[in-house]
Amino acid sequence: MSTAQQARQSRVYDYAITVGLIAYGVVYLLIAWIALQVAWGDSSEEASQQGALKELASKPFGEVLLWIVAIGLFVLVIWKVLELIYGHLNTEKKVSSIGRGVVYLALGVSAVKVAMGSSQSGTSQSSGMTAKLMENGAGRVLVVIGGLVLVGVGVRQIYKSVTKKFLEDLTGGVSQATVMLGRAGYAAKGVAFITMGVLFAWASISYDPKKAGGLDTAMRTLKDQPFGTVLLTLVALGLACFGVYCFVWSRNAKH
Repeated sequence: MSTAQQARQSRVYDYAITVGLIAYGVVYLLIAWIALQVAWGDSSEEASQQGALKELASKPFGEVLLWIVAIGLFVLVIWKVLELIYGHLNTEKKVSSIGRGVVYLALGVSAVKVAMGSSQSGTSQSSGMTAKLMENGAGRVLVVIGGLVLVGVGVRQIYKSVTKKFLEDLTGGVSQATVMLGRAGYAAKGVAFITMGVLFAWASISYDPKKAGGLDTAMRTLKDQPFGTVLLTLVALGLACFGVYCFVWSRNAKH
């Protein structure tokens, strides 16, 4: 048995994944908290992963907590890499593992940047990248494709909510409360991703990169719709449910 395979069966590996999923859940709880402030006030905080990390940095021992979050997320990347190598996954599971690994990696890198003092927002990064791509026709096509991919990811999240497919990630008995948390969480993530995708595609069609943006832009766009405060509140509560679901997932992760 290889060293990597032995590591997958160790208690330390289990604990590391637990810490990583808890860190992931904390990020979503912070996003939900900021989104609620946006829904019911004029919060200038960024309702996104980047904003959540900055919110964490502002707390006592924030820098230490950020490094713990970053390390936990990088462990999740290793988890997905080992899963791809030794997990005997079908094509659908491989695509899912790659997608999750990329998300964990990007979030972990963001945590490191914030811990080291980076102040650039996720929204400005998205708008800047979109502006560069939209300088030519091929770039605009890529922006539209990126938007459609985000919409597809959002539809996939809602599909997981409706079919309860997320339960495949868990081992052992699952309570009805866990099912409800997961369904609400994945549905809220789906709405957020679909909104982001539509914004990216519309930015390309209207030749306006300012209309593109990340999660924060999506949240504020939802707020601006009829009954937007109620809609954004529901999404925020759903994201909070996903954060709590991650805590349950951390104790029952299948790997």
